[in-house]
Amino acid sequence: MPEPVKKTVSAFAKKPKTQEAEEGSSVLFEAETEKPDAKVKWQCNSKDIATGAKYVMTAAGNKHSLSIKAITKEDANVYAVIAGGSKVKFDLKVVSKPGGPVQAPADAPGKSDVEPEKAPADPGPAPPSDPAPPTDPAPPAAAPTGEQPVVPAQDAPPAEDAQPPDTRQDLTGLFTEKPTSGNVTVGENITFVAKVCAESLLKKPTIKWFKGKWMDLASKSGKHLQLKETYDRNTKVYTFEMQIIAAKANFTGAYRCEVASRDKFDSCNFDLAVHEACATEGFDIRTAFRRTGADGKEDSGELDFSTLLKKRDSFLKSSNRAVQVNAEPDSDVWNILCSAPSSEYEKIAFENGITDLRGMLKRLKKMKKKEEKKSAAFTKKLDPAYQVKKGHKIKLAIEVANPDVEVKWLKNGVDLLPTGSKYIFESVGNMRYLTINHCSLADDAAYSCVVGEEKCTTELFVQEPPVTIVKNLEDQMVMNGERVELMCEVSEEGANVRWEKDGVELTRDESFKYRFKKDGCKHVLIINEAMKEDCGHYKVKTNGGESMAEILVQEKDLEVYQSIADLTVKAKDQAVFKCEVSDEKVRGTWYKNGVEVKPDARVNITHIGRNHKLTIDDVKPEDEGDYTFVPDGHAFNLSAKLNFLDVKIDFVPRQDPPKIHLDCMGRTSDSTIVVVAGNKLRLDVPITGDPAPTVIWTKGGKASSVKADGEETEGPESSWTLKHGEVVTEGDSRVHVETTKGHCIFTIEGAERQDEGLYSVVVRNPAGEDTADINVKVVDVPDPPQTPRVLSVGEDSCVVQWDPPLFDGGQPIIGYVLERKKKKSYRWMRLNFDPYTDTTFEAKRMIEGMEYEMRVYAVNGIGMSRHSPASQPFVPVAPTSEPIGLCVDDISDTTISLKWRPPERIGSVELKGYGVEYCKEGTDEWIPAIQGLTDRTSLMIRDLTTGDKLQFRVRAFNMAGPSAASTLAQPVTIREIMQRPRIMIPRNLRQTFVKTVGETVNLMIKFQGKPRPKVIWSKDGEPLSPTFASVRNSEVDTILFIRKTERTHSGKYDLQVQIENVEDKASITLQVVDLPGAPEALKITDVWGFNVALEWKPPKDNGNCEISGYTIQKADKKTMEWFTVYEQYRRTNCVASDLIMGNEYVFRAFAINQVGLSLEPCNTTDSAYIQKTAMEYKPPSYKDHDFSQAPKFTHPLVNRSIIAGYSTTLSCSVRGSPKPKVTWFKNKMDISNEAKYRMLCRQGVLTLEIRKPCTFDGGVYMCRAVNDSGEDIVECKLEVRSQVPKEENKKED
Repeated sequence: MPEPVKKTVSAFAKKPKTQEAEEGSSVLFEAETEKPDAKVKWQCNSKDIATGAKYVMTAAGNKHSLSIKAITKEDANVYAVIAGGSKVKFDLKVVSKPGGPVQAPADAPGKSDVEPEKAPADPGPAPPSDPAPPTDPAPPAAAPTGEQPVVPAQDAPPAEDAQPPDTRQDLTGLFTEKPTSGNVTVGENITFVAKVCAESLLKKPTIKWFKGKWMDLASKSGKHLQLKETYDRNTKVYTFEMQIIAAKANFTGAYRCEVASRDKFDSCNFDLAVHEACATEGFDIRTAFRRTGADGKEDSGELDFSTLLKKRDSFLKSSNRAVQVNAEPDSDVWNILCSAPSSEYEKIAFENGITDLRGMLKRLKKMKKKEEKKSAAFTKKLDPAYQVKKGHKIKLAIEVANPDVEVKWLKNGVDLLPTGSKYIFESVGNMRYLTINHCSLADDAAYSCVVGEEKCTTELFVQEPPVTIVKNLEDQMVMNGERVELMCEVSEEGANVRWEKDGVELTRDESFKYRFKKDGCKHVLIINEAMKEDCGHYKVKTNGGESMAEILVQEKDLEVYQSIADLTVKAKDQAVFKCEVSDEKVRGTWYKNGVEVKPDARVNITHIGRNHKLTIDDVKPEDEGDYTFVPDGHAFNLSAKLNFLDVKIDFVPRQDPPKIHLDCMGRTSDSTIVVVAGNKLRLDVPITGDPAPTVIWTKGGKASSVKADGEETEGPESSWTLKHGEVVTEGDSRVHVETTKGHCIFTIEGAERQDEGLYSVVVRNPAGEDTADINVKVVDVPDPPQTPRVLSVGEDSCVVQWDPPLFDGGQPIIGYVLERKKKKSYRWMRLNFDPYTDTTFEAKRMIEGMEYEMRVYAVNGIGMSRHSPASQPFVPVAPTSEPIGLCVDDISDTTISLKWRPPERIGSVELKGYGVEYCKEGTDEWIPAIQGLTDRTSLMIRDLTTGDKLQFRVRAFNMAGPSAASTLAQPVTIREIMQRPRIMIPRNLRQTFVKTVGETVNLMIKFQGKPRPKVIWSKDGEPLSPTFASVRNSEVDTILFIRKTERTHSGKYDLQVQIENVEDKASITLQVVDLPGAPEALKITDVWGFNVALEWKPPKDNGNCEISGYTIQKADKKTMEWFTVYEQYRRTNCVASDLIMGNEYVFRAFAINQVGLSLEPCNTTDSAYIQKTAMEYKPPSYKDHDFSQAPKFTHPLVNRSIIAGYSTTLSCSVRGSPKPKVTWFKNKMDISNEAKYRMLCRQGVLTLEIRKPCTFDGGVYMCRAVNDSGEDIVECKLEVRSQVPKEENKKED
C-alpha cells in the first residue's frame, strides 16, 4: 500500500495513548481538540461507540474522554478517536489479575490464530548442543509457544492518519477470527484457528482448507495434517483448527480457508513459511546416498536426495564461514564412478562411505542413459526451452554439419514461411538462425528445425509483463451522501484489476452501489452517495502489484437557516417558536429551563420538512422562561426567551348570534371539494358572532345531528371542537383546527384516502348557532395491478394478461403501461407510451431463447400507479417442426417398434422429449403409448391387442409445447408377419478365416426371420459339440466362440437357420495355423572357390499353411557366430558366396510361413573349407572418353536499367571443357584491367560488378568465353538513369 499523504495540521492538541489495565478495573482515555466546538467520535474496531453501561463519553469544551468500565479480556481491541479530518488509533491491553495464570486475551487483535507447538521429543535427556545462530525473528502471531511473549512498550505513541495505517485484518463476513500467516521450523507443530459465529446463521457452516488454488486439504488428513472442529453452545461460536504436525520444508506456501452457509460465503488467505534448522556441524553431501529409516538401519528407508541437498544449501547460506566436511578436500564420486571400471565400484563405495551400492548403480545407469547421442546432421542443437518477454524479439540458432544443407523450420508441426518482418531466416556458414520479432502470446509454441530426417525441438515461452500500478490510490474524506471516486493508473491498457474492501471483493450488485469504470490505463471505482458503512480500506490488485487507500465518511455539519427569536406575548395569546435547519431528516427536542417540553392540549410540537415549530396556545404566566431547541446528533442548540405581558382589560359582553358565510352550504350535490392525495386540504370558513362562538367540526354525520350541548345523536366518526380559540378535542395529529378573527380554518396535512367523507361545521354562542356541510372527495393514483400472467409464448412474442387494480384511486382507469426486461438485466423497456385499455396484451419483437419478465402500471386521471410485481420468467420460443421419418421397425402379436428422426428445426431451446400416441381406426381418441416423454428416437409399445388396426403419431415437445404430429401413412394391424430366414455373412467371413493357435475366435453372424428361427451349427457335417465350441443365439444373431484355438478347430462350419419348413444355410471356413517344422536333409552338395552349394527338403509340418520361404545362415567354426545369407528364400537349394578364404563354415536353415520362423533349424552334418589359392588379377582395358566441349552460355545476360550511384551486377553462366577463358567488353572495348569493374567466376557463374555507375557507364556489355574447342559470346544493354533530387520530388508531390 502506498504511504498516505501526511497531514500538516492535526485536529488534536492532546492524543490518547495506549494503556494497559487489569481485568475488572476501569480505564480512562483523554483527548483535547484544537477547536472547542469540534465534533468527536469514538470507535472500537472501526465501529462507532454509543454511550451506555459499558462506555461513558464526556465532552467539556475542547476536552473529551472515553471511560470503559468493568474491563474484560474481550475489551482488548483497537480504539480510535476522530475529529474533523484526523483519526488517532490506540490500543487497550488487558492483563490478568495478580496471582492468576498469565494468559493472553482470547480475542485480542493482533493475537495470532497460529499456535505453534514443539514436536514431541524422544524420552530421555537431550544431548547438549551449541546455540543456533540468530535468525530473523518471526512475527509474534506465529512465534513458537516455547518463546517468551513480547510485551508492548507502555504509552506507545498513537497512530494517526498521518502515520502508516493499521494493518490488522478487520473482521468482515462470517469470520469472527481469521487464521493468520505463520512461521515454523522443520519438525515442529503449528496450528491455524478460524472462528465463525453461528448466531445469525440458519445452517451449520461448512469449512474448507486449501493449499495453493485448488488443493483440498481434507483428503490429505493423516500423519502430518489434522482438522478439528468444536462448538461452544454458550457463545454459539464454531472453532475450526488445522494442525500441521512435524512440518516439512515442502509445506511452505499459500493457504486459503473458505466458510459457507447457504447463500453466505467468506474466505481468508494466509501463508506458512517452514524454516530449516541451522546445523552447527559440517554437512556431508555423501549422506544423500545412505538410507535412513525409522528403525535406524542403514539398509532401510527411502533415498531423498533433493531434501538432503536443500539442507546442505540452507546450511551453506545461513553460515558466514566456509564449511569443511573432512580434513581432505571433497571428491566428486560420480566422476570417479563414470571413469572407473565396473570391477572397482565396490571398492570406491567402501572408500566413500556409500552403503547403498544397489541404489548408486541404478542412478549411475540412469545418468549414462541420459547421455545424448551425437547427431549426424546437427553440430549444435536448440536448447530445450527459451523464454522471451512480450514485445521483444528472440533469435533461435543451430549449427549444422553440412554448410550446404537446407533446413526447414516448423511451428507446432506447421511449416514457417517468411512473412514480412515477423520471421527472418538467416544462413551464415554452418549456422542457421530463426529470428522472431515482436513476440506475442500467439508465438508461445513448440518450434522445430528439420534437417533431412533429423529434427530438434524447443519450447518458446512468451512472458507477459506484469501489470503494475503507475499511479496509486489516494485517501479521501467525504461527507455523507457525496460521490466518491477512487482512481488508479496501471501500466497497460485493458488490464483486469480487482477491487476489494477490507479484504472482500467488490462486485456489481442490483443496487448499483459500486460502479467500475475503465478509461485506457485508468481504472475508477465510483461510490454513489457514500454512507457511514462505506468507511474502510479499499484495495486495487493487479498481477504485478496492489494499492490501498482509506475512505472516511463524515456527517454533514448542520446549518441553521432561521434561528428562534425571543417572544413577548400577552395572556391567552399564542406563542410560536420557529426555526429552520439544513437537513430535513434531523429531529430535535425542545426544552424549557432545561426540562424537556411535552406536547399537550395547549402545547403543539411540529416538524415539517426543515421547519421545527413549538406552538403554545393560551399563554399563561407559568409559560414564561428560556426555551431551547437541541437537534439530535449535533453538538449545538438554539435558545430564546418567552416574556409574559400581563394586560388587564375591562370586558363588556355583547350578544351577536353566530353566522357562517358560505356561497354553497353543502345542501346540494354540487358542494363537493376534490383534493389529490398527499396535498393539503384547507377549509377556510368565514364566521361572525359575539361573543366568539365555539366551533365544532365533525366528519361522518350531518351538522343537524349535533345537539346544542355538544352530544352526538347519530355518533359521528370524528369531531374537533374549538372554544375561545382553544382546541377542546382533536382526532388526528395531521388535522389542525384554528380560528382567527372572522374565520374558522380546518386543515389536513397530506390528505389520505380515509379523509374522504362529509364534514360538518357548527358554530355556537349564547345568542344562537349556525351549521354548514362540506363534502370532501380524495382522489389518488390507482393501486398497482395484480401480478401479470403469461398465457402463451411464440417464437418472438408472448401474450400476457393481468387483473385490474383493487382500488382505482377515485378516478376511472384510463389504461395500462407495460414494461419488459431480460432476466439478467436491470433495465426495463417500455412497450407502449399511450395507455392500453385492455387487460390482455401481445408483446412482440423479443429474442427467441432469452428469458424475460413483464410488469404493468395502471393509469388514471391523477397519474401512474406503482408497478405490479414482475411476472414469472418466461422464454419466447416456438414449437419445433414435426419429427420426420416415422416408420415401423418391428411388429409382433402384442408389440410394435417405431422409430423416427429428430425434427429438422429444433430452435434455441433443447427438446424435452417425444410423445407417442395411438388410436384405433374409426375413432378420434388418441391414447398415450407411455407415461410422460421419451428422449430416444425409437420406442417399443407393448401390451397391444392382437388384430387391432391402430394409427400412430409422434410429436416433439419443448418449452413452447408440442409440435405438429408426424403420423404413419396408414394404420397398422397388430399381427406378427412371417419373414423368411436369411443369413447375413460379414464380408470378412466370406473367405477363409485364419487364426493362429492359441488365439480366441468370436464370430457374430446376423440373420433375419420371424417368428424366431431355429439355429443349428455343424462342423464337417457333424453337430457341433458344446465342449468343442460355444454357441449363443438371440433373436437377430448367433455367436460362435472358441476361447483357445487348436489345429483341430480348422475346418468348415455350417450354419442353418430354420423356420418351420423354410431354411437358409451358410458356411464358414476356419483355418488355424501354427509355426512350421524345421526343413529336412540340409547338406552341402559342392564347394568351389569362395562358393558353397546347399540343398534341403521342405518340412513335414508346414503349420497348416503354405511355406513362404526359408532363412539360410552361415557360421565360422572358430567363432560360431551366425550370419544370415538368404532371407525369405523360396527355393530348396542355394549357393552361399563371398566366403572368406581359409575359413571353415557350417550352415543351417529355418522354414518360414505366415506365422513366422520355425522353432528349430536344420543344420548341416559336415562343414565346408575354403581353400587358399593364388590368383592374379588382370584389370580390363578401357578407352579414355573425350570430355572436351566448346564454351556455351547456359544463361544469357539480361538488359537492365539502373539508377546512377548504386552498384550493380551483370550475371550469366557458361559451361565448357577445358575451363574457358572469360573476357568482358563494353562497347566492344576490353575492360578487364579497369579498376571500376570487378569480374567474378564461381562454379560457372560469371558476374561483372560495376561500382557506383554514372550515366557514362551505360552501353552494350559483352562477355566472351574461349577454349581450345571454340568460343561463345553473349551481350546485353545497360541503361543508367540519373538520380532525381529530393526537392524536385517534393515539388511534384
